[in-house]
Amino acid sequence: MTHQTPSGATRHFVLAAGGTGGHLIPAFALATELHQRGHHVALITDERGANIPGKPDFLTAHVLPAGRFGKNPLGWPAGIRAVLEGRAMALRLFDHFQPSAIVGFGGYPALPALLAATAVKLPSIVHEQNAVLGRVNRLLAGRVNAIATSYEKVDRLNPKHAHKVHLVGNPVRAEVLALREQDFPAFTEESLLRILVTGGSQGASILSQVVPDGLAMLPPALRQRLQVTQQCRAEDLEAVRRRYAEHDIPAELGTYFEDMHERLAGAHLFIGRAGASTIAELTAVGRPAILIPLPIATDDHQAANTREIVKAGGARMVRQDAFQPKELAKQIQAMAMHPQSLANAAHCAFNCGRPDAAKDLADLVESMSGIDLMDVIRVGEAAPRAAQAAARPQPSTSKAAKDKVEQ
Repeated sequence: MTHQTPSGATRHFVLAAGGTGGHLIPAFALATELHQRGHHVALITDERGANIPGKPDFLTAHVLPAGRFGKNPLGWPAGIRAVLEGRAMALRLFDHFQPSAIVGFGGYPALPALLAATAVKLPSIVHEQNAVLGRVNRLLAGRVNAIATSYEKVDRLNPKHAHKVHLVGNPVRAEVLALREQDFPAFTEESLLRILVTGGSQGASILSQVVPDGLAMLPPALRQRLQVTQQCRAEDLEAVRRRYAEHDIPAELGTYFEDMHERLAGAHLFIGRAGASTIAELTAVGRPAILIPLPIATDDHQAANTREIVKAGGARMVRQDAFQPKELAKQIQAMAMHPQSLANAAHCAFNCGRPDAAKDLADLVESMSGIDLMDVIRVGEAAPRAAQAAARPQPSTSKAAKDKVEQ
């Protein structure tokens, strides 16, 4: 059933996102929420973004040149020309589509659309998925009407723009968000310990090198109960398979799992990178984690992404240079030797989740088009939601007990 906005008005909105899953997953979630409210939504992206899995069928993608600006200044003129060409194309799209607001999700492909929006004074918003404001969003922060953030603390955000900031969280896929209503999988001293290992969309060789040997160093009572699912790069797959076979550890390996949300639902522990979408999903579902930030991430943003969940007790962060088999085994033992420890960490991760991110961001977007802003949380008002989250039952609580608590 279509949910109309409070005023019953239908609007047109344009979303602009760089060609990676980290930028596009929240864009798709927002598009779905706006579509359900009766609005028309279009997407501006690049060639890579147009082919990212998960794009809703109703969402038309417009591919614009974006340009990139690397460390070599010799490439900048070509980048500038591409941005200007993309800006001109965006203006033509705006003339045809007549959007009420433009929402950018970072990445260079979002730049031309937002430059076009600010040039003609269309209301504009940027959404930052990470705990460090990205380059494109930093460049546009002074021009846009609002800055939506996923974390209460965001580095590289100029204090003079604080009045524009709204804490909404990072929207996740609907199938992942639905798992929030499920209990944390039962884990006892006799049950299997199901571990999910992924390194982002492209995998991570460091995980292939360290995780099998680290799991083999666990005490026999724990090692014999392991059940591993691991995403690997194609070139690492056979070597990882041999390692697990040598250690006699059951492991399902693949380069891509279409049902990743179902595997996350059954996992007791996650091991992987600390990308924004990964952490948003871990906290939406409530899953404990051992996180290894990508060391070459711009402004070390993956390490910054771990601050909130680590401080809450829902995860442990290990720098890649310290990520060795012995260290991994030590961290797993600390989290899983006592069954209740994992359930407690799951509860802490759960309380970091912002399940209303898509709705709050949609409210903010609608407010740019003249619809009253009702519920969006500003940074200074984050405490009430934290208090509400703390009052929720632990993920391991039965549904009957949940109902009793809610009453």
